[in-house]
Amino acid sequence: MAGSNFVDYVKIFCRSGKGGAGSSHFHRDNMTTKGGPDGGDGGRGGHIILRAKKDYWTLIHLKYARHIFAGDGGSGGASRSFGKDGADKIIDVPCGTVAYDGETGQFLAEITDDGQELILVKGGRGGQGNWHFRTSTNQTPRFAQPGEPRVERSIILELKVLADVGLVGFPNAGKSTLLSVVSAAKPEIANYPFTTLVPNLGIVSYRDNKSFCMADIPGIIEGASEGKGLGLRFLRHIERNSILLFLVPADSDNIAKEYEILRNELAVYNPELVDKQHILAISKSDMLDEELMEQMRAELPQGVRCVFFSSVSGMGLTELKDMLWEEINNPANQVVQTLTHRNLEITRVEREEDDFDDDGRGDDECIVGTDEDDWDDISDLHDVGWDSPKNLNKSQE
Repeated sequence: MAGSNFVDYVKIFCRSGKGGAGSSHFHRDNMTTKGGPDGGDGGRGGHIILRAKKDYWTLIHLKYARHIFAGDGGSGGASRSFGKDGADKIIDVPCGTVAYDGETGQFLAEITDDGQELILVKGGRGGQGNWHFRTSTNQTPRFAQPGEPRVERSIILELKVLADVGLVGFPNAGKSTLLSVVSAAKPEIANYPFTTLVPNLGIVSYRDNKSFCMADIPGIIEGASEGKGLGLRFLRHIERNSILLFLVPADSDNIAKEYEILRNELAVYNPELVDKQHILAISKSDMLDEELMEQMRAELPQGVRCVFFSSVSGMGLTELKDMLWEEINNPANQVVQTLTHRNLEITRVEREEDDFDDDGRGDDECIVGTDEDDWDDISDLHDVGWDSPKNLNKSQE
C-alpha cells in the first residue's frame, strides 16, 4: 500500500433527492369534457446508498469527490401516471467501512460483507396526486401534494481493515520485516523509527494451501494516547482482528515493561482490545542462545503464550504460524461480529479531511431542507402537505 494512496478517513457531504410533486390533472378526452381527478403521484427522490466491494482497499476515490448528490423524483402525470423515481447514488467502499454522523459523531452503521448495501440518506417521498383527495363533498380537488424535501447530511467514513492477525509493537520492533518474510507484502523497511506510516496487509501462506491475513500498523510509543508519535489513529485497524500479536525485540531493556505499556495504550483507546486473545512474540532472537532464552522465559509475563523468532534467519517462524493458526481457528476468538463501535469525539478528530474545499459550504450549514421555490403556493393548503394530520399516519409508515 503506497502511503500516498491509502486513505482510511474521509468526510463527505450527502444530499438525497426530493420527492416529485403530485399532479392536479383532470381527465379529458374526446368524449369527456369535465372528467374527474386523475392526477398521479410523484416519484420518490434518490437514496444515498453505501455498498461494500471487496475490490476496494482505500477511500481515496472519495477524497476528491466529497459531494454526493442523488437525483430528484419526477412529477406525477395524467391518467394517474406515477412520476419517475430519482436516480440513487451508490458509494462503493471497502469491506470494513464504518459510517458516523458528521455533526455529532454518532455511529450509524458498518458494512463488512462484499455486496452489502445500506441506505445512508433516504430520498424524499413523492407527493400524492389529486386523485387521492377526492371526496363526496369535494369531487374536483384542484390541488395535489408536494414531494418531501431533500435531506442534506455530512457523513464520516472510516475504514477498519479486516484481518485475522494484528501486529502491535514499538517502532523498529520488526513488524514490517515479519510481514515481508511471511507474506508477499513489500512494506517499507529502514533503520529509523516510524518507517511504517500507513497500515499494510499481507496474506500469510500456511499448510495445505491454507492462509490467513495479517495487518501491520505503525508503531506505538508510550504516551500515544496523549498524541505522542503517530498517536492512536491507526489502532482502528486492529479492532476487528481475531488475534493480536505483540512484538517486542529481544534487545529491549525490559520486555515485560514494554508489553505492559502496549497493553495500557490499547486500553486507553478501546478497553475491548485488552480482552482479545494475544500472543507475545520476541523478535530478533537470532542473537540469543538457548541458555539465554530460557532465562528470559522466566521473566516474561505469566499466562501469555510466548514465542521466540527471527525474521532474518527464519528461526521460530513455523512455530509462530502454528500458534497463530491455532488461535485463529479457536471458536472463542471469533469475536469480530460482536465489535462495539463507539461514537466519535468530533472535537478531537483533527484531520485535513474535515473541511469541505469547494462551494464555500461549511459543516454547520448541512441541514435538512429544500429550496423555497420547490414548494409553490400549494404547500399552504390545509391538509395537503406531508405534515398534515390526514397524512401523518402515512408518513410514519
